[in-house]
Formats: sequence, C-alpha cells, structure tokens
Amino acid sequence: MRVMKKIPFTKMHGLGNDFIVLDRLSDALGIEVTEERARAWCDRRFGVGADQILVVGPSQADAIADAKMDIWNADGSTAEMCGNGIRAVALYLHDHAPAALRGRPSYRIETGAGVLEVFVEGRQVRVNMGAPRLLADSAEVLSTAHGQIRFWEVSMGNPHAVIFLEGSQSLDDLELEKLGPAIENHPRFPKRTNVEFVCASRAGEIDVRVWERGAGITAACGTGACASAVATLHAQLRGKGGSLRVKLPGGALRLDWDGKKTGPVWMTGPAVEVFRGELSDPSGSGDSRRA
Repeated sequence: MRVMKKIPFTKMHGLGNDFIVLDRLSDALGIEVTEERARAWCDRRFGVGADQILVVGPSQADAIADAKMDIWNADGSTAEMCGNGIRAVALYLHDHAPAALRGRPSYRIETGAGVLEVFVEGRQVRVNMGAPRLLADSAEVLSTAHGQIRFWEVSMGNPHAVIFLEGSQSLDDLELEKLGPAIENHPRFPKRTNVEFVCASRAGEIDVRVWERGAGITAACGTGACASAVATLHAQLRGKGGSLRVKLPGGALRLDWDGKKTGPVWMTGPAVEVFRGELSDPSGSGDSRRA
C-alpha cells in the first residue's frame, strides 16, 4: 500500500493576504511545488486555502542573503515579489529558522526582485522594498471593454497598474470582479499585471482595493500598497515624497518614500502565524521530486 507523503507547512498572513509557508532551509521538504500542487493546496474548499505559497529556502547569494523566498500564486503561476509575503517570511525565520538564523532583528532575503532587507520589530515588520520604477512621468490611457482607463504604471520588482478613482466614483461601487481580470490580462501587459484602485480618504491616507495577478481579489497586497503610495506621492506632490497610511480591506500599512527615483520605499506592517499542519501531495506520488 502506497503511503501518501505528508509535507509540513505553516499558515501565515499579512493583513489577511494569506500564505502557505513551506520550509526547505535544511532541504527537509523533499518535494517540489508544481502548478498542480499550488492550485490544489491553495484551493479554499478542497485544500488549505491561500493566496500564495511561499517557499523559504537557502539563498543562492548566501554571501549577501540569509534566505530565499519563492512565490507560487493560487492559479499555479509564479511571482517575483510579495510585500506581505516577505514580512511573513521574516517572521517565520525569526521564530522557526535553524538556530544560526533564529531570533535575529533583521534578515536579508533573496527574491525575484533582488535581495531586500527586513527588520522584525515585535510582530511588526519593516521592509526596505527598494527603489520603485515609475515607467512614465504621467498617467497613461488603457482602452478596455469597460471604457478608457487612466493608470500609472509602477514596478516594485513586479508590475502594477495604479488607477485613481475620479469624481463621485467609490471603491464600494467598484466592479472589481470585472475590471480586475480585464486589466490584468490586457495585451498592454504581456506578463500580466497587478491592479490597484485608489481613493484619497483624508490627508496622509489612501484607501486601496487590489486585484492580484494570479490570485484575484485579496484582502491586501504589500507591493500594491507600495505602488499606490508611490503613484500618489508622485502625482500629488511631484517628487517631494512623504509618508502615507494605506488602508486595505485587511488593515493598514505605513509607506515611506522620499520621492527620489533612487530612494527606497519603506513598508511597515504586521505578520501573523495562524497554525501549523501537514499537506498531502495531491499527485499521490511517493518521491515527488521527479514531478
């Protein structure tokens, strides 16, 4: 009788943006994540349920990084970077890493967007997200089946289309289920894009709703909050920079940026461990490294 392989995992979230964290720091995982496994494990009815899977492993740049974070979306695709995810990974390292890494006040984590420095301050985590890239100095226009949409194209190591609501438009009335996928998969974005809708609520504060590439509607998106803050500060203050409280359905993040093209965006927010358990390999394979 074949024994189905069990894979230990930790369920974590950052403002409700939730993750299955897999640990391969000591190569104990013994399994490779695939599109099939990612979709099965992230399924909210038949799996654990998550927006993304985060694989924490040894860095290939071990001279300058303590660990590496690989990201799998709920649809089985991969992503370069996840802002809420890197906070979760830093907290995981702080609490559960091998003794040589555990309990440190800061970590350098390798991602698809480069090596980022992360500081654990209690249950709050502060991240140097690196310098943003505004791919145009003004808003661009996107033609969709839902009309002309003005957007700011921002990269935080992954792509974002930031859209400011105008006039009487309200985030509560937004048809995110229709607009999100239409923009994510628009031919203008050959690698697809994350989509943020932004409304200024009061001085120093913005409200944001997110459609994440590969995950759909999520309670929060760290890189999306960064991109929204950068676009807001650039459009409103013309490069003067500043601090913003970014409110998302799952909670709020603090974003700081000096407005300079080479200046890093600093993101501060919580990370939470929810529970630990074991996954079954949905392929039913014993030695699934060959899959």
